[in-house]
Amino acid sequence: MADQRLELGDFAERMASLLIAAGLQRMPARVLMALMTSEDGGLTSQELQDRLGVSAAAISGAAQYLRGLSMVRRVAQSGSRRDRYELPDDVWYTASVQADTFYLPMAQLAEAAAESIDDTDSPSAARIREMADFFRFMQRRLPELLDEWEGQRNA
Repeated sequence: MADQRLELGDFAERMASLLIAAGLQRMPARVLMALMTSEDGGLTSQELQDRLGVSAAAISGAAQYLRGLSMVRRVAQSGSRRDRYELPDDVWYTASVQADTFYLPMAQLAEAAAESIDDTDSPSAARIREMADFFRFMQRRLPELLDEWEGQRNA
């Protein structure tokens, strides 16, 4: 049987493509996967530029975006003016905890929109109510799933 192992560089680019298809911006997806596949989960801006073949501005913008999602942190290197970008411990859990704060406002806004539609039986009202129900469900269930993940991870 042929060797089915996937090279890390190929994994990083293919995973970035999946993240892009799921809605993450291209450069943040590539930066995230470069960090994920680095030896210790961290790289300087210059190392990211070299690895991805992009400009400092592209790295800066992507890192800022990922920092806003709590998926990357910037760490000052002592004795150097260069910062290092690192993944937080359990980056997927951290990002999911942040997502929890997203669902409640989305549900509330959708509920308010649905209530403001005069024809409560209209297709748009039904779609917006379903949207509200989905976000309420996610807001309610995500903490349970994260607790379950923590239990499994620490077992």
